[in-house]
Amino acid sequence: MKNLGEMLLRHEKFSEIVIGNTAIVRAFIESGVRVVTSYPGSPTPEIGTAIASIPVEKRPFYFEFSTNEKVATEIAYGASINGHLSCVFFKSVGLNVAADTFVQLGHMKLTGGMVVVLGDDPGAHSSQNEQDNRHLAQLSYIPVLEPSSPAEIYTFFKKAAELSVKKQMPVILRLTTHTCHQKEKVAFDSWTPEQFDNTPRFNSKDENYVPITSKVFPMKRRALERLEDLALNDPFESLDILHDHKNSRGIITFGTTYLSLMDVLLETANRPDILKLAMIHPLPKNKIMDFLKTHDEVKILEELDPVMEKEIKSMAYDNKISCRIIGKLSQEDHVGEYTPDKVRDVLFRTWNDLVKPAQKSETSVPVPVRPPQMCPGCGHRSAFYAIKKALKEDAIKVGDIGCHTLGFLPPYNMVELLMSMGASTGIASGMSLFNDKRKVVCFLGDSTFFHAGAAGITNAVFNNHNITLILMENGTTAMTGHQEHPGTGHNFDEPTQKIPVKQMLEGMGVKQILEVDTYQQQKLIEAVKEAIATEGFSVVIAKHPCMLKFMRTKKKKSGFELKQVHVDQNKCDQLNECITSFACPTFSRDEKGVVTVNEDLCIGDGSCVQTCPVSAIEFDGGKK
Repeated sequence: MKNLGEMLLRHEKFSEIVIGNTAIVRAFIESGVRVVTSYPGSPTPEIGTAIASIPVEKRPFYFEFSTNEKVATEIAYGASINGHLSCVFFKSVGLNVAADTFVQLGHMKLTGGMVVVLGDDPGAHSSQNEQDNRHLAQLSYIPVLEPSSPAEIYTFFKKAAELSVKKQMPVILRLTTHTCHQKEKVAFDSWTPEQFDNTPRFNSKDENYVPITSKVFPMKRRALERLEDLALNDPFESLDILHDHKNSRGIITFGTTYLSLMDVLLETANRPDILKLAMIHPLPKNKIMDFLKTHDEVKILEELDPVMEKEIKSMAYDNKISCRIIGKLSQEDHVGEYTPDKVRDVLFRTWNDLVKPAQKSETSVPVPVRPPQMCPGCGHRSAFYAIKKALKEDAIKVGDIGCHTLGFLPPYNMVELLMSMGASTGIASGMSLFNDKRKVVCFLGDSTFFHAGAAGITNAVFNNHNITLILMENGTTAMTGHQEHPGTGHNFDEPTQKIPVKQMLEGMGVKQILEVDTYQQQKLIEAVKEAIATEGFSVVIAKHPCMLKFMRTKKKKSGFELKQVHVDQNKCDQLNECITSFACPTFSRDEKGVVTVNEDLCIGDGSCVQTCPVSAIEFDGGKK
């Protein structure tokens, strides 16, 4: 969208078609948020993209991508207790990283207010699990709102901020992949820039911020009292939708599951009554009990875990309500997104007279599998191609989170273990114990190195674990959209001090550090062989700029000339090394086995030239 930043700063009321991740930035502005922090992770990084569209000198709040989610949470918390309305956002598993601090927030008095925007991921579109973070909200005594659309994201954030400021407590706005990326025409309110009072308001004499043993119980009681007050006096009455047709059947639901339900019920004559909740923790007791009392059967429709189901059944039992409450009926009900087809199947198993089962679509045209892959020219491809030649077949290979995770796929097969960000070095260290037969090699990206990798490396040095770390340095946080990190020399807004990876490793006491550009494949092979032959902890920095980012920047410069490669058919022996081993998507092979280069994909980086055993891959002349 052109002039996105100008749109977000409009003073008058207006309507615009936007995704949820854009709508929420306007909500930041209208709510008077002063500090926003994050660590990038799908489905929320486009929030940062929308923020970046606003020139820093016009931006009405401070924003940064912090080194990880825990630090981002702590900065937002510090700003809040100093009197500034703050917000932190990250993806589902980012909450795991933030948890050590996050679980304490509900106990604190947040003078300025604080909203935690959480991008959960039902369906595991971009995550290593499908965790339901409502459990962590319960653990932390923090209320949760869940919108179902961009318009509700905008409205709910403003309500969450208002509640947080009023109650001086944290509030979670739980988004999902689909709400973040949905498009909808949203009606925005007017906005008048205001002069903020930046006087520090932190006062430790009026409030305790040191949760030691003698102070824990009063703080916990306050957290419980806040939740009980919200449960009995639901402040979000106007945000709920209740269809009360005096039907004997009812459905309680929320979020995007509500939208799927409405799709399914479009052609249903005798619809059940529907209670759509805005606040999903704590549950609004009176509203739910009234709904249960006026219906014979109520279906609890929720994605992932039966969190709401268990609470509502307990509520009904305690209040002697005889309504039949139907929750999840099979293991499959716990898995995956509640898309319309999924909701249709769930309802059919509940009331088979209400809807028909989803029809499985069949196509006569076979659709080939399209696995995820590294971009043309990616330095990780060149690295894995070389490293595979350097390692013995029985080497144990531990991966980490990032673009290089795709090394799990054939033909590289360079990842056998994967857990979470920064975990590779610790897991590899454990695999090396009582192991003098198989060499253990682990991989780590440079962004993840700063995020969560340093502790595992420090431990490996401290305890002299016999492993080799291959640090894949591409100079950006590539997988989530090329955000900066401490090793790039630039933060979200401006140039800053660069923290070199190699010097940091030296400062941590690593004795053997070999540094090679991944396009120099033979040198990389030799470096890896040297490192794994060394007893103890060793590091190979396999570096090359992210070529997707590099080429985008290069193409913007005047006089840019694109050079590509071609396959000399007179030399090609159809050994297929470029396809079966190097596997750049630029190469294709027809039914006769002829290998050609797709000009729409080739960026002319030349990393493939050295892989051809018969030197059939050659450079073309340049073209504008």
